[in-house]
Amino acid sequence: MNVAQLTTRYPPGPGGVERHVAELAPRLAARGLGVTVLTSDLYREFPMQRLPPTVPRSETTSFGSVRRLPVVSLPGELHYPFFRGLGAALNAIAPDVVHAHTYGTNQVAVAARRRRTVGTPFVVTAHFHPSWSMEGGRLRRAIRRLYDRRLAGPVLARASRVIVQTEEEGRLLRALDLELPQVEVIPPGFTPLPQPAGERGAFAQAHGIRGPYVLFVGRLASNKGLLDLAAAFATVARSDPELELVLVGADGGWATRLEARTRELGIADRVRTVGFVADEALLARAYRDAELLVLPSEYEAFGLVLLEAMTQGTPVVASRIGGIPEIVTDGATGLLVPPRDPVALAAAIGRLRGDPELRRRLGDAGRTTVVPRFAWETVADRLVALYREVVRN
Repeated sequence: MNVAQLTTRYPPGPGGVERHVAELAPRLAARGLGVTVLTSDLYREFPMQRLPPTVPRSETTSFGSVRRLPVVSLPGELHYPFFRGLGAALNAIAPDVVHAHTYGTNQVAVAARRRRTVGTPFVVTAHFHPSWSMEGGRLRRAIRRLYDRRLAGPVLARASRVIVQTEEEGRLLRALDLELPQVEVIPPGFTPLPQPAGERGAFAQAHGIRGPYVLFVGRLASNKGLLDLAAAFATVARSDPELELVLVGADGGWATRLEARTRELGIADRVRTVGFVADEALLARAYRDAELLVLPSEYEAFGLVLLEAMTQGTPVVASRIGGIPEIVTDGATGLLVPPRDPVALAAAIGRLRGDPELRRRLGDAGRTTVVPRFAWETVADRLVALYREVVRN
């Protein structure tokens, strides 16, 4: 059986969906499937940034092949990447099943068109975000709401399955009142970072971090609650003069705004923005050495960084939103706070900072009870069975 994986971006482009497909492809190949990844030439989607010429647009890998097709898009908040040649690429490989990733994207529409014209079954992993959590301004969110009401239904109705990663994601998708095929919950797998070696402090030394620190890992983007995090940290910092805030992740368009806000709050000298960390061993040290990880997102379909922190025994504070409560049990494997609530966020950070025993207990519980639940091998087995079923039917 041959399967085409369609995704807007793919490594070296950073992000959770990108990593998801990259982890999945070799495991599907190991189970005897022919795998082709069709993706774009983008490094970052919004604002658009293309991959450098050194990244091959077509390559053969250990699992199959990756083709990076050019995309075009309208400017500003009308941004929507259209693949050039995606239909022709699918015709060339003639897959038995198409697996399109990310609700509302051009690749899902192309997969639906192929189902209508050629008959190739397709499944969609939604990676769903509600319209209010999107990056961009009012116009962009209004266009998305129009898509939800008028366009999404006919596209998804042609899918053989819609896959969501959490029960909450499925609930939000069903709330759109669309005509949906069977919806299956398949949590994502998790690949731990390399186990950090050596003494503590290597990450801090590499980035000029002087004291203990609270860690955020993720794109600096509109849905991550970063302005709330800055306000919360300013509150904690007044009574904790040694603590620093460290932000790890590529700029998703909010770095300048966040920097201005930290200056207004008088904490700019205690906030370190280090960008995307490609060295996974160094990133593992960042998690291990942090006092805690904080994920104050306005929405998260899942939140893999929580598992990355838990693997290192690092306690987490996160928003009670999206799929996060299906990972973190408040008071048992981490602390949950309401989204968009800097006061509650500050209280949770201060509580963990002031209670080493609570940090240890929550960190140990996350590592031993949560992380083992998410295995890529289970995901791959379930998907292979699903592909075979939709092809038979």
